[in-house]
Amino acid sequence: MFFPVAISLHLLSAVIWIGGMFFAYVCLRPSLPETLEPPQAARLVNASFARFFRWVWAAMVILLLTGFYMAFVRYGFVVWPLWLYTMVGLGIVMMLLFAHVYFGPFRRLRMGLAKSDAESVREAIAQIRTIVGVNLCLGVIVAVSASAGRVW
Repeated sequence: MFFPVAISLHLLSAVIWIGGMFFAYVCLRPSLPETLEPPQAARLVNASFARFFRWVWAAMVILLLTGFYMAFVRYGFVVWPLWLYTMVGLGIVMMLLFAHVYFGPFRRLRMGLAKSDAESVREAIAQIRTIVGVNLCLGVIVAVSASAGRVW
């Protein structure tokens, strides 16, 4: 009975995280220079990521709990299929990259904005953009592995 709830929460959490990265990387970031001056754009990035990152923290907890629950219910402690190892391994890498963004460049972005240090703000945003791009690619691989891996 709990399995359908777990898979639904798992999928919703993945959609929120990967979809949010897609929006930030493909839509928000390229639109900023067209519409706002750098100081306003940086404040929008900070405010947007502050909200989004709260959702990512929740998504990560839900993904871990539901993912391991479903893996152990379905496969126990035996050898898991390759697609599941791929999903778990890359998912953990994604979580570590996110934690790095949150405690590194995002923290420097906030401090740079508080000090009105345009150079540190630019550097932090550039680092965030790079890591979000990598994480987005990993998220797509995880999604493909999760959805198509069972039939390969």
